[in-house]
Amino acid sequence: MRLVIARCSVDYAGRLSAHLPSATRLLLVKADGSLSVHADDRAYKPLNWMSPPCTLKEGEDGVWTVVNKAGEQLIITIEEVLHDSSHELGVDPGLIKDGVEAHLQELLADRMEVLGEGWTLIRREYPTAIGPVDILCRDASGGTVAVELKRRGDIDGVEQLTRYLELLNRDPHLAPVRGVFAAQEIKPQARVLATDRGIDCVVLDYDAMRGIEDDKLRLF
Repeated sequence: MRLVIARCSVDYAGRLSAHLPSATRLLLVKADGSLSVHADDRAYKPLNWMSPPCTLKEGEDGVWTVVNKAGEQLIITIEEVLHDSSHELGVDPGLIKDGVEAHLQELLADRMEVLGEGWTLIRREYPTAIGPVDILCRDASGGTVAVELKRRGDIDGVEQLTRYLELLNRDPHLAPVRGVFAAQEIKPQARVLATDRGIDCVVLDYDAMRGIEDDKLRLF
């Protein structure tokens, strides 16, 4: 990850045009190819960004040009660099799930029919460069599906699954990969966002799934 603090102006040219006048900002360049522009407010939300895959060209005149696959451009004109450093973060293990989420994952991996007849497991905790996918599986037609599991599904969970899908769909051995957002409860806003992105939503009945497990283990 590269961190650059610089006085700069930013122009975005794409479906819409936007301009940020000169100010001191943080430029965050991640290993996944994304670039985001941050101010000292707005919590974690950037002022502007370019999602991967994209390319960054640094001109000798201090102009950074970031271009995505759609041809949209983020042009950063740097006037003064106050800090520039790079750090190797390695593979992040992701959030550690609580007992219920971990048990949901275990149960679902053992009972793929909950998602649909003929579904099969590829792997739990499928590794990616940005963290493990909860469950990678195949549907009845043989298509690859990435499943993100939560106790309570909100927008952050959909965003997390979206990032996984962007990365997994670059792998020709897996693509096309679609997503399933599974939780005990899914908030309306998360459902709307998931539907807009072509991600299916599944509400899981934890008690019923545990009951199925009890029946399986009972001898008489």
